[in-house]
Amino acid sequence: MSQEILIERLFDALTSGDRGAAREIVAQTLSSGCTAEQVVTDLFWPTYERIETFHRNDHLATLSHHLATRLLRTLLDQTTLQLKRQASNGRTVFAACGPTDADELAAQMSVDLLEAAGFTVQFCGGGIAMDEILSRVQMQKPDHLLLFASAPQDLPEIRGLIDKLNEIGACSPASGRLQVVVGGGVFNRADGLAEEIGADLWATAPSDLVYEMVEFPDRRASEDQRTVGKNKVMKRSKAA
Repeated sequence: MSQEILIERLFDALTSGDRGAAREIVAQTLSSGCTAEQVVTDLFWPTYERIETFHRNDHLATLSHHLATRLLRTLLDQTTLQLKRQASNGRTVFAACGPTDADELAAQMSVDLLEAAGFTVQFCGGGIAMDEILSRVQMQKPDHLLLFASAPQDLPEIRGLIDKLNEIGACSPASGRLQVVVGGGVFNRADGLAEEIGADLWATAPSDLVYEMVEFPDRRASEDQRTVGKNKVMKRSKAA
């Protein structure tokens, strides 16, 4: 069965709240030879994106959206127990996200894949004040700070946090300055936005994010890039 048909079937099962049908689709996909990682990256993630697109465009009622996101979270929890886990790479991640359940669902997919790839991860979810995140980063000094956001209104606080981290010279044990990584729908919908707010690394999908963090742990935005980005953000805000 083609991937597109599977995504459509899972979307229909999730949005209608058909838990049995949704579980059966996942079970059939795993039994066909797909790994748990492939189910997350090739089935769950594109289905999640479709759910969010439909809801954002008012083509999916809030009730159906809630049914879908909560059921998909359950399926994700069950499936990631089967992920093949690599040995620790010695690198630590502190992750946070926007305040909605959908934000947490998107972030969890990346967090689970990062942990399976050998990272040691702490994930606090959404609704946490930025000053608390800053305090925890200063105390624990992780190698990477991972921030997910789906809504434009989350951006000023993320920009402020990144500016503050740069101002205090937040460091990681492994590579000096803390690497700030961002992901989520708001960055996918606005090309160049992640760079504008001063992020060091970004990706549009969980599998890409894991690849970027594994392959480029030392990548950092230059001071010039951060200054230019800050000016672009200010112009964007004034235009809005």
